[in-house]
Amino acid sequence: MMGSQNRGSISRETALKFVILLGVVSLFADATYEGARSVAGPYLAFLGAGAAIVGIVSGFGELVGYGLRSLFGYISDKTGKYWTMTILGYALNLLAVPLLALVGHWEIASFLMVVERLGKAVRTPARDAMLSHATAQTGRGWGFGLHEAMDQIGAMLGPCIVAAVLYFRGGYQSAFGLLLIPALLALGVLAAARLQYPRPSDFEADAEKKGNKGLPRVFWIYLVAVALLAAGFADFPLIAYHFNKASVLADEWVPIFYAIAMGVDALTALIFGRLFDRKGIPVMAFAALASSLFAPFVFLGGFYFALLGMVLWGIGMGAQESIMRAAIAEMVPSNRRGSAYGLFNTGFGVFWFLGSALMGILYDVSLPSMIAFSVAAQLASVPVFLYIKRLASANMKK
Repeated sequence: MMGSQNRGSISRETALKFVILLGVVSLFADATYEGARSVAGPYLAFLGAGAAIVGIVSGFGELVGYGLRSLFGYISDKTGKYWTMTILGYALNLLAVPLLALVGHWEIASFLMVVERLGKAVRTPARDAMLSHATAQTGRGWGFGLHEAMDQIGAMLGPCIVAAVLYFRGGYQSAFGLLLIPALLALGVLAAARLQYPRPSDFEADAEKKGNKGLPRVFWIYLVAVALLAAGFADFPLIAYHFNKASVLADEWVPIFYAIAMGVDALTALIFGRLFDRKGIPVMAFAALASSLFAPFVFLGGFYFALLGMVLWGIGMGAQESIMRAAIAEMVPSNRRGSAYGLFNTGFGVFWFLGSALMGILYDVSLPSMIAFSVAAQLASVPVFLYIKRLASANMKK
């Protein structure tokens, strides 16, 4: 067991096993809640909720899921109970899904959907803080990239499971009930990881080294770049809405394009993870340049240009979910990373919501203006990322 080893004796292979274990947890977890989220709107409608209720519940759920991460990240750092927060969060996140099979009223279903998002807010900062220790040995980019790739495999599998159940006329309740299986598998692997690796901080030789009371200046500038990138990154529902309204794709092609983007996300996370370990922050600038081009292709092109746009969109997603987390581990002292990941996720989520809302408004007013905003916001992040490279280098020398 890792708790009985000295830090110096912990091998890279042992750290990689920890990353893979948490990756397996994420794979099963994403299969559970992404499967549920793929039919959340239709299920609420099936239970009698109107469009306004569906919009409010989904919006409020995302607000809870992102907005509270800074609070729970702070609690994780303050208490040092990273495993406790991770396990509690996953339990809320996952067990709320199969319970949806037992409800008969949209009010209760709405509550469970918000609880599911709350669970993600509770566990994400603490889990990423633990991952950051292991990636000190595997390579920051590769470790987070591998975790994201496994995460996205689950994100593709979950909706496919639900679609298969519905195809064979099993009904929504049957689909949610079936998702109990990956939920229990995720919690089982998580329990095994907790028993085998009780002190993930042992992976990082200087994990006990304390930073100053506040987060470093470079982190706050990094948040500016993240906010710009998130604001210009259109959410998929808006893209799907355009595909339908402009008759770019037949209905059955929309989920296929999304699955392709998720596959690109997984592959990008691995490739960019390796590149980040060699080149650092400039890789993030390159990713922003690539993803900034998705909007013209998606919103102005036909079938094949839209496909290319979704590939670029997937590149942006893969970079955001892997190397953006890896960069924080390089900037922030280990005892402040829970707070840093919480603030990062909250900032990213809030500005993604605000940017998507603005682009939704602009879409109805002027499509070229919406595309210009998307491209400009993302491109504005590039010089900030390049400026951060100098600051990050100076910060790491201290």
